[in-house]
Amino acid sequence: MTRDRLTTLCTLNAFCMLLAACATTSPQPSAVNAARQQGARSQLKLNLASGVYRCEENQRIEIERDPRQTNAITLNWQGHRRTLQRYDSESGLPRYEDRENGLLWIDLPWKSVLMDLHNERPLANECKAARG
Repeated sequence: MTRDRLTTLCTLNAFCMLLAACATTSPQPSAVNAARQQGARSQLKLNLASGVYRCEENQRIEIERDPRQTNAITLNWQGHRRTLQRYDSESGLPRYEDRENGLLWIDLPWKSVLMDLHNERPLANECKAARG
């Protein structure tokens, strides 16, 4: 097995594990959020960057976050502007979906990934906020 093939298999395996860790439940209205804070599994509230994210294969994604609206982000990618809603994940990690268009943005402090919800494959990998 070549090193490139092994690297590809390891990357795909890591994405499968990440996707499984971010399995959804449902969107959380305010009343349910209050109940979750009183003992249910909590969702992480990370202070993540707005702006341009640079990804593998020279892909570029722009993320807009409204500090007043923490349950949604706007994603600009390949000439399309989409609003993604935050859904709870088993791991508590930020998980935003546009179910109508089949997009999933998994937000991590060290990197993010844009996935195709239909075939569970990455569309843009190793996305990191551009500096300066």
